[in-house]
Amino acid sequence: MAKIRTHYICQECGAASPQFFGKCPSCHTWNSLVEQVVPNTPAATDGTRLAQRHRQRQNTSPKALSSLTLAQISEQPIQRFSSGYSELDRVLGGGIVPGSLVLVGGDPGIGKSTLLLQIVNFLSARQTVLYVCAEESGQQVKLRAQRLGIGTLNLNKEITDPPPKSKDKSANADLYLLPETDLEMVLQELDSLQPQVAIIDSIQALFFSTLTSAPGSVAQVRECTSALMRLAKRNHITLFIVGHVTKEGAIAGPKVLEHLVDTVLYFEGDRFANHRLLRSVKNRFGATHEVGVFEMIDRGLREVLNPSELFLGDREEVSPGTATIVACEGTRPIVVELQALVSPTSYSSPRRSTTGIEYNRLLQILAVLEKRLGIPLSKLDAYVASSGGLSVAEPAADLGVAIALAASFRDRLVDPTTVVIGEVGLGGQVRSVSQTELRLKEALKLGFKRAIIPKGQSFPSLDIEVIPVARVADAIVAALPGGSSAHSTE
Repeated sequence: MAKIRTHYICQECGAASPQFFGKCPSCHTWNSLVEQVVPNTPAATDGTRLAQRHRQRQNTSPKALSSLTLAQISEQPIQRFSSGYSELDRVLGGGIVPGSLVLVGGDPGIGKSTLLLQIVNFLSARQTVLYVCAEESGQQVKLRAQRLGIGTLNLNKEITDPPPKSKDKSANADLYLLPETDLEMVLQELDSLQPQVAIIDSIQALFFSTLTSAPGSVAQVRECTSALMRLAKRNHITLFIVGHVTKEGAIAGPKVLEHLVDTVLYFEGDRFANHRLLRSVKNRFGATHEVGVFEMIDRGLREVLNPSELFLGDREEVSPGTATIVACEGTRPIVVELQALVSPTSYSSPRRSTTGIEYNRLLQILAVLEKRLGIPLSKLDAYVASSGGLSVAEPAADLGVAIALAASFRDRLVDPTTVVIGEVGLGGQVRSVSQTELRLKEALKLGFKRAIIPKGQSFPSLDIEVIPVARVADAIVAALPGGSSAHSTE
């Protein structure tokens, strides 16, 4: 076998160097050199062959060599299988697709390994599963399984035993553990065992011995993921890959890591809260931005089937500055309570703080309320938070934030049976949002009786009072009982 050669490519200018430098010799950019494997076949040889073929076929009619038309491609319906958790199946688009690659990222200690261990506990009773614990020993994984109360794991089985030739679907299959960090050993085990599902925990801990860079570097993560992807696609193995995140919250390693896999899931949550959010940011087999909700208990993670009750505050104890919205995460509507507090500032510059709401959206809404409605908020502190810390990024929450701020400023109560839906424009108008009917059905299911929505939205008649509004001032008047002193300055 020929020795594999590597060189270093600058990610800024593309210059190649035979050895690593802290600064690129060509463009003088620091820390831009990335190690790459030199292909055995020179590019010039491929170009020469293509030129020869082109000269040979100049006088012949063009024809396809390997490509097919859409009509020639046979239809193969996707036969998904359940993970044992309906919330995870929802995020994946209806279940696990055989042969797919799923990347799971999240903060340390958020519950990535716990969730995957609970999943393989369910799957190992039906098919062969290989758990590659690159960061832990087999004894550590077994202790964690016992702590979670997982009783069907067969962790005492030797990894060197051959897999059973035939399986009864009603019997429990074996879960094989492989405490290994060498990529070549992992690939050999996958090729020999031929599991239906494999877990790599984590990709940053694996290393390719041919590369001289340290495990977790850009080159190591890219080469390890590429090798695993090729073997998984060839052998039709469903692969779950755990990825670390940086301090900015993105998955560590090259961006090509997210392009190689089929699905990218982010595990989110506050370390001081019990609930966890599993969000899909990429899915080739389903909708993106779907959210699954889990709750951390002493026995691991438990799925929350009705997350609206989790993010909905106590409606019996209503306080000024509270409004309820219906946010859509993918195809799921979630009722969320927003709380706002406006108070005199003690500093020369007023403070603005948000939890679960985008900071720039708050600044925009504050400017609209002061310019279009005459509410003097430029000299007041403003705090906005969503119940449970759920991150609401869609513009449909704008009107709820504006009404909560106005209610806190006027010290008024918003009717607890009212939901608010709408986007706020810079001119003070209320713009339409998508999936209005879905949002109203979710609010109706939870007992809400009124809904303030943008004017001009069309939907079937529902058993809920709908109040269409065209401007933010109209929405505030409708939301605050007894009228409001807010006035338009236009």
